[in-house]
Amino acid sequence: MKRKTEPVIILASASPRRKELLKQIGINAVIRPSRKQEIYQAVSPAGVVKELSRKKAEDIAFSCKRNAVVIGADTIVVHDGDILGKPENEKEAVRMLKKLSGSRHSVYTGVTLIRVVLTDGKAAVEKRITFSDRTDVDVYPMTEREIREYVGTGEPMDKAGAYGIQGRFAGNIRGIRGDYTNVVGLPLGKTVRALKKLTGEGFCNA
Repeated sequence: MKRKTEPVIILASASPRRKELLKQIGINAVIRPSRKQEIYQAVSPAGVVKELSRKKAEDIAFSCKRNAVVIGADTIVVHDGDILGKPENEKEAVRMLKKLSGSRHSVYTGVTLIRVVLTDGKAAVEKRITFSDRTDVDVYPMTEREIREYVGTGEPMDKAGAYGIQGRFAGNIRGIRGDYTNVVGLPLGKTVRALKKLTGEGFCNA
């Protein structure tokens, strides 16, 4: 899938997990994190992540200096109707994990892909796709000591819902229903198919 005439892939995220997921399927994306504030008007979880992913992708797309496909993504955890983002401190991480312990929650990831072409030296949006995915996750009951020891590792602090399914927290997962990579932060199957729609099956692997 390496064609110099095809657009480069830009990931509008600083998440090392999303970068690794793309690398796993052979895409070495250019990393240009969006600094857009996570402010939204949507009400539904799917609407929230789609809106935020769109804002992140647009933030980078309009400053592109070459033909590109920009990928913006946002992930949230929803438990009993409450949206759980990244914890601001250890106390909040403990609170979140106590909620998730012994129960089921849903992970939503929104993804926006924008194909950018240069017209007279300026970036113009040629086409865009926005979608969301949902995965339900069941967590084994955890003691307060287990929760605090996990939070003490520092792993939860940059992750929605205060846990990483690909890290130490994997030992607390009873099961999932849906796409595992969606829980990590980027539903790969749907993302690849969206890339093919935007680029006609070919895209440059930076």
